[in-house]
Amino acid sequence: MYTAKGRINQSELLTQYMPLVRRHALSLQVRLPASIELDDLVQAGMMGLLEALGRFDAGQGASFATFASQRIRGAMVDELRTRDWLPRSVRRSARAMDEAVRQLEQTLGRAPEEGEIAKALDMPLGDYQQLLNDTNSGQLLPFEELMAEGGEPLSHEGADTPFDRLLDGQQRESLIAAIEALPEREKLLMALYYQEELNLKEIGAVLGVTESRVSQLHSQAISRLRARLHDEPGR
Repeated sequence: MYTAKGRINQSELLTQYMPLVRRHALSLQVRLPASIELDDLVQAGMMGLLEALGRFDAGQGASFATFASQRIRGAMVDELRTRDWLPRSVRRSARAMDEAVRQLEQTLGRAPEEGEIAKALDMPLGDYQQLLNDTNSGQLLPFEELMAEGGEPLSHEGADTPFDRLLDGQQRESLIAAIEALPEREKLLMALYYQEELNLKEIGAVLGVTESRVSQLHSQAISRLRARLHDEPGR
């Protein structure tokens, strides 16, 4: 992939890594609302690939494949963050849900059950589960957003998976502890989703539930994590 003068052949690399852009786009699309077009993700990813071609330094030790993968995904996430499709009413309800979870955990000394959270929000269980669906539809990559809200700049360098990137910052130990405190099914879901990078249908098959139920459990797990990290010193 180098020219006769020892430089990277950008044309060949661009052709070789274009399929990687599409794979990343497909991986993200299954986690996003239907309104997000695959072509939009691909376009953003191509910009990331072009940036990688211009900024890659072989002397830094990382392979171009790793560097490009991080830049491609990072460009897609940046593009998604410029969009805001979640209604304000749902955002308010999501904040209320996080606060309810936080207060219940303090009172009960354990992770509250769905029925307990719904009661605290003064809504029927079915309405609470619909809220979980609504909030999950508005979360791009909830873990990344969670870290961003904590004030830590996100880095797309030096890690191989979203889960690895997530655990590179100063909140590593707090986040691990918060994940460990999740109910077992939600803990497994998070591992399958972020570490194994399975999609909702695949996770549903593992857990024996529908894709919609996976979405609800995922949103609930994120709310629990936000509530726990909210109480961390320095937050």
